[in-house]
Amino acid sequence: MAHRRGQARGVTWETVCRLALALPGVEEGTSYGTAALRVKGKFYVRLRNDGESIVLKIGHDAKEVLLQADPEVFFTTDHYNGYPAVLVRLATVRADDLRALLEDAWRLSAPKRLVAAWDDRKEGPP
Repeated sequence: MAHRRGQARGVTWETVCRLALALPGVEEGTSYGTAALRVKGKFYVRLRNDGESIVLKIGHDAKEVLLQADPEVFFTTDHYNGYPAVLVRLATVRADDLRALLEDAWRLSAPKRLVAAWDDRKEGPP
């Protein structure tokens, strides 16, 4: 993620929820005793026990790119090594970057029909 001047860093779990719940099929719930969001019952994102970071489902390749690009925002732990998820520090991520990441993660978990309907809606009539 490129650093952009003038764009504030830091979000709350409430911001994560607002951004994620704007996508179709996203539901609130819990996972491992913390607040979580699922898309049609599949894991999507959850608040970590520290309350300061989230676990975000993401592809392995994208995970490596994010970890290299901005270690101030993205990190992992031994527990998540080999797992298609990246940890995101809420205090340092930009809302615009998070919005894009949440949509990317949603696309990995959402049923194909739901993604296609979302894409059709976003593109609108020709």
